Amino acid sequence: MTPLVEVRNLVKHFERGGGLFRGKTVVRAVDNVSFSVNQGETYALVGESGSGKSTTGRCMLRLIEPSSGEVLFRGENVLGFSSTRMRAARRDMQMVFQDPYSSLNPRMRAFTIVEEPLIIHGIGTTAERRDRVAGLFKLVGLDPAHLDRYPHAFSGGQRQRIGLARALALNPSFIIADEPVSALDVSIQAQVINLLMDLQQQLQLTYLFIAHDLRLVRHIAGRVAVMYLGRIVEMGRTADIFANAQHPYTQALLSAVPAIDPDAPRARIALDASRVNRDAPLRQIAEGHFAAVD
Repeated sequence: MTPLVEVRNLVKHFERGGGLFRGKTVVRAVDNVSFSVNQGETYALVGESGSGKSTTGRCMLRLIEPSSGEVLFRGENVLGFSSTRMRAARRDMQMVFQDPYSSLNPRMRAFTIVEEPLIIHGIGTTAERRDRVAGLFKLVGLDPAHLDRYPHAFSGGQRQRIGLARALALNPSFIIADEPVSALDVSIQAQVINLLMDLQQQLQLTYLFIAHDLRLVRHIAGRVAVMYLGRIVEMGRTADIFANAQHPYTQALLSAVPAIDPDAPRARIALDASRVNRDAPLRQIAEGHFAAVD
């Protein structure tokens, strides 16, 4: 199967510090990351805060410029696109951000927020855009009668639906969902996840789902890559990772997943950093299952 998206040796380094008597230090936020996402699948990128997963997603869409590497979308290297070509490419590649409270402009009405991508790309007349936005509101489960409200008038779950409607406005084929439910109440998370899965079937979407909650990943992603300190340390089919995790970091993450039965015995694993060889290459454990272990 030909991947829709391929990430090859992606690197993003940040410099920090520096001064009159002190040199700058380099933070390897994303360090030689490679994976591929097939058409129509949900591929999960998981890890704790600071692991580099969100930076990876932003680099893929060039919201942050990578230091080096390649991001191939339908065989073309996105990182080599001109600004004009990149703008056109964003019709096919969109992002849903983590925080529905900060990702929406509080001074813009919901209608204007969702319409904005259509205006930027010169799509439709005023009346056609109005109809399109109303249709998008219905698609994500919102009442078009509320189009003229400001973001503060919506709940967190509704705001995230507005963000999703904005991402869908240009009919993309690939969406990066960057922790799209982590800022929401647990009771609302399932509704948004179910909406994402329904939309994937209706619109033939491909997702890169960035998360730290492995419970969600288990139910929605066919394959998963685990990131630790800027590197992918394990990757494979989700069922294989849950059944036979090899890397110490993956094992520690899985041990922290709450059990359905609160009285069931738990064997919480604390990560021993001395067991982790940061420079160990990925090696094949089983078919389609790779881990960075010695």
